Amino acid sequence: MELPLKQIVGAAIVDSLSKPSELLVARRTAPESLAGLWEFPGGKVEPGEGCEDALLREIREELGVDVELGTEVPGPLEQGWQLNNAAAMRVWTARILDGTPRPLEDHDELRWVPLRHAELNALPWIPADLPIIMSVLETVDQADSARS
Repeated sequence: MELPLKQIVGAAIVDSLSKPSELLVARRTAPESLAGLWEFPGGKVEPGEGCEDALLREIREELGVDVELGTEVPGPLEQGWQLNNAAAMRVWTARILDGTPRPLEDHDELRWVPLRHAELNALPWIPADLPIIMSVLETVDQADSARS
């Protein structure tokens, strides 16, 4: 029997849930193999904790802000997006409700990046986050088309 993957949660923090134009990205400091690469902020779901509660907690711990969660960015697996052989990540869009984001844990820099392919593709991403970035961009593009 295959064991379930460790559940990770991440936030695609945007400047607006209704008409997003920028994405907040975080640069990792550890482990050494991922240091200097960009990612979605987030972390592990603790035993007995729901995914959305875990994400709110992780964002508060990592960035010092409270966020409102938007919609989930659907992944190909029930557990979201496969990160490696042991973990998968569910990702939600989010916007900051309170506070100014700061890199408190696991990151040395935060940056608001325009939600456009050229700008996002210019950053060195953790490889597992790249398909999620593409899905976030598709979601934003579809929302823009629906509003037009």
